[in-house]
Amino acid sequence: MTIAEPVYTAGGPALPQERRLVTSIPGPRSAELAARKRDAVAAGVGTTMPVYATSAGGGVVVDVDGNSLIDLGSGIAVTGVGNAHPGVVKAIAEQAERATHTCFMVTPYEGYVAVAEALNRLTPGEHAKRSALFNSGAEAVENAVKIARAHTGRQAVVAFDHAYHGRTNLTMALTAKSMPYKKGFGPFASEVYRAPVSYPFRDGGMSGPDAARAAISRIETQVGADQLAAIIIEPILGEGGFIVPAEGFLTTLARWARENGVVFIADEVQTGFARTGRMFASEHEAIVPDLVTTAKGIAGGMPLSAVTGRAEMMDAVHGGGLGGTYGGNPVACAAALAAIDAFENDGLCEAAERIGEVITRRFSEIAGSDPRVGDVRGRGAMIAVEFVKPSTGEPDAALAARVAASAHTQGVIVLTCGTFGNVIRFLPPLTIPLELLVEGIDIVATALRDAAHDAGT
Repeated sequence: MTIAEPVYTAGGPALPQERRLVTSIPGPRSAELAARKRDAVAAGVGTTMPVYATSAGGGVVVDVDGNSLIDLGSGIAVTGVGNAHPGVVKAIAEQAERATHTCFMVTPYEGYVAVAEALNRLTPGEHAKRSALFNSGAEAVENAVKIARAHTGRQAVVAFDHAYHGRTNLTMALTAKSMPYKKGFGPFASEVYRAPVSYPFRDGGMSGPDAARAAISRIETQVGADQLAAIIIEPILGEGGFIVPAEGFLTTLARWARENGVVFIADEVQTGFARTGRMFASEHEAIVPDLVTTAKGIAGGMPLSAVTGRAEMMDAVHGGGLGGTYGGNPVACAAALAAIDAFENDGLCEAAERIGEVITRRFSEIAGSDPRVGDVRGRGAMIAVEFVKPSTGEPDAALAARVAASAHTQGVIVLTCGTFGNVIRFLPPLTIPLELLVEGIDIVATALRDAAHDAGT
């Protein structure tokens, strides 16, 4: 039984969907490459795993030493359709044969228009929409802010506690967490303000509408609705810890924004494209954002991002005000069209829901007997486990790090996150076979148990 059929690597046999360790982690070839990295790559570019990949597909990543690792990270939510999805590979190859680049702003091409049409159709809401394509999530966020400012004639922007929106100057200002994203890189862009977010595990059980009213009060007092161009929020806060705001928080914010002429931007860079069991996470509460930013899963691993939104807002920017040399590259657009076809027709929203059920059930059972598991939360194939110190409920980042490191040595790719560094997040490819998913979470669960033994608890 599989959650979805295994994905095949282009031009070759299927990758065996198995965890296979033929060396220790890292193996000798990966160790050699790590030494070369130290001499060639800037020290600020870190890596989570000490292995070097050669191929990937379905639910595995194979390294240069022949180890086959269970992938519970998807390259940070990018390979939702699986790595080297055959339709994506075919589309890339065919487009690359014709042209790799002309620049849409110089000699445009149909692929860009087709991706924009697909995004206009798929994003929430039936209103007239326009899209513009870029390269990265941060670039999409920056351009969404530009569009909001052009449309409203205002400058202020509000982001939220625990937010992550990128690593460029403006998006660092929007991002909440200092280390490693902001420390030493200021000063940051001005006219960016922060408001509290609904964090059900840590805000005393405050209802969503009450949490929204607290945020709105802060905004009205410290910024002023008449000065505010936009509020931007991830429907599920990603790097901040996969925080799912209490029901009613997003809808109350969106209603207030609409009543005050403030642009509501949903940052769906990590949550978009079937990751949460819906095409977009905003759909879980029937939110219709004014602007939506997308990237990550949009193109099956190729660099592409977008801003999609209300036609009158998107068209507020003067001609030539949006763009970029590589934005909407023709190869990336071809990949996106193939990936979108897979999202719509391969049952990947349903696969995400099944993945979430398996992970949530397992760790909820563990939480019943292990007080170090403070919270299990998320939607679809975007699930988090938050670790705490049982005596105080304080975040336990050291435990999260130990569990992740142990899983890594056993051949499971898993990522940490959270403002306090105490969260393990699960983002498997939506194509992962069920048996492989279960094996991977079993290993993480065993690592948690062994961490208790190591600590003498």
